[in-house]
Amino acid sequence: MKVLLVKLSSLGDVVHAMPAVQDIRRALPEAQIDWVVEQAFAPLVRRCEGVQRVVESDVRSWRKVLLSAATWRAWRAFRAQLRAQAYDAVIDLQGLTKSAMVSRMARLSPAGKRYALGNQTEGSSWESPTRWVADVAVAMEPHTNAVDRSRLLCARALGYEVPQQMRYGLSALAVPHQAAVVALVHGTSRADKLWPEACWVELGQRLMQSGYGLALPHGTHEEEARSRRLAKELGAAAIVWPRLPLDELAQQLGHCAGVIGVDSGLSHIAVALDLPHVQIYNFDTAWRTGPVGSAHQASVYAQPSPDVDSVWNAWREVAGA
Repeated sequence: MKVLLVKLSSLGDVVHAMPAVQDIRRALPEAQIDWVVEQAFAPLVRRCEGVQRVVESDVRSWRKVLLSAATWRAWRAFRAQLRAQAYDAVIDLQGLTKSAMVSRMARLSPAGKRYALGNQTEGSSWESPTRWVADVAVAMEPHTNAVDRSRLLCARALGYEVPQQMRYGLSALAVPHQAAVVALVHGTSRADKLWPEACWVELGQRLMQSGYGLALPHGTHEEEARSRRLAKELGAAAIVWPRLPLDELAQQLGHCAGVIGVDSGLSHIAVALDLPHVQIYNFDTAWRTGPVGSAHQASVYAQPSPDVDSVWNAWREVAGA
């Protein structure tokens, strides 16, 4: 059986879809699983166990220069790659117009079908074209965790029960070093998800007093500037990482003793790597995207933001301190 998953973005959403791949592998060991994803996230998807072929799209860039000759050449190349294989099942895990368009473009085997979400779930985006394109629209319980949503959709599409055990398939990237380093993931795509810099400094000082070194990753110029400000406040024990390709950044995280971070793609990678992790929320959305099912991972929520004591106590609990 040949299965194509369509999950284009964003980083956290892509990570949340990875357990569905492991479920399919367990239920259908002979299945070939391919994945269509935005180019920026393809390096990480290639490191997900069980994904045989990654088809890279660049929809975000194409939309900005829709009429250029280069865009149309890239689009035709993408379409050719997408249609090079016929699939028994094309599963749109995203539920947006752009993913529905990609799903529609994919080539089916004679008995193949397209599957998609039949309705919106709480706190998640959903657009009706995904249902119009699908041969089978799968109804979903409205109050559904982001990871469970992908797992349930694949299980109902392909006819198996969701396994109790959950794996992300990124375990090969997690090889903790002996050095006790905690990564502080302070960057996120939304300003209202940030944690105050003064809180990061106080938390970092507590970690250093407990014998930890600190790592400060970043992905944008703004995040790099923040990393450098924090490192200046925290001293030599805080190291600003260079900007790295996504798969190498994930591997660096996997070498850490743990991660403390805001609701962001890197924090979700920490969950997938099964590292001790505390995720910081300014909004009551942890039920949907926060870590679940692990004794050494936790989320902390408060408004306008959690205090340092709450995050510190959660860290001590998940780290076994």
